[in-house]
Amino acid sequence: MKTIIIEDETLAAERLEELIHEIDSSIEVISKLTSVEQSVKYLKQNKPDLIFLDIQLEDGLSFSIFETVEVDVPIIFTTAYDQYAIKAFKLNSIDYLLKPIKKDELRESLNKYKNIKSSYLMDFEDIIRSIQSKEISYKKRFLIQYGQKIKKVEIDEVAYFYAMEKNVFLTTSSGNTYPIDFTLDKLQEVIDPEKFFRINRKMIVGFDAIKNMIPFSRSRIKIELLPTEPKDVEALVSVERSSAFKEWMDK
Repeated sequence: MKTIIIEDETLAAERLEELIHEIDSSIEVISKLTSVEQSVKYLKQNKPDLIFLDIQLEDGLSFSIFETVEVDVPIIFTTAYDQYAIKAFKLNSIDYLLKPIKKDELRESLNKYKNIKSSYLMDFEDIIRSIQSKEISYKKRFLIQYGQKIKKVEIDEVAYFYAMEKNVFLTTSSGNTYPIDFTLDKLQEVIDPEKFFRINRKMIVGFDAIKNMIPFSRSRIKIELLPTEPKDVEALVSVERSSAFKEWMDK
């Protein structure tokens, strides 16, 4: 059996592949993809037996893949949270797995797949309708403890987030910076993707914090932010995110 993993977190994809091989060494992971754009190109030319599909990818929701390419391959969804119409997943997919993925649950999902004898056509329109009709609640504020005090920062006050060494910080539009107990990956799950975009592995920027954009080498984009980012943090849209960033800005 040949399968692909569509997942934008490298460690999560590697861990899933490892678990798959532990359960059944005959299963071949033939590709690991990280974005909607990559997945569309791949699926136009290839047809695996099974797809493991993360919901939130680096350039948007994975459901947009199926607006461009027709897929009649069984799918097991993977997600770190259950906001996205889990009921629809149960009805229209082989299974769904909540992260962190457990080996026993993965084994059960693979057994479900093996019990299916024919092609499995999913009703993606039904899933998308379920998502669109479901009100998604994004994070509204952060509680930050510094010293002996606890401060609240409303999400509308946040200009950008960035990672430095092993810590993650938020900077407000007034220029104040605070450490927060989140990873950038987790932040992507809880903040509104209409207002914030992850431009590279170390930075998520808010739409209102972008002052100017300057073309850079290798199709990258240099961003001038207000307030200005710290010296050791580069506000540069990575090559793989440039196309999605332009679409996000041009909505």
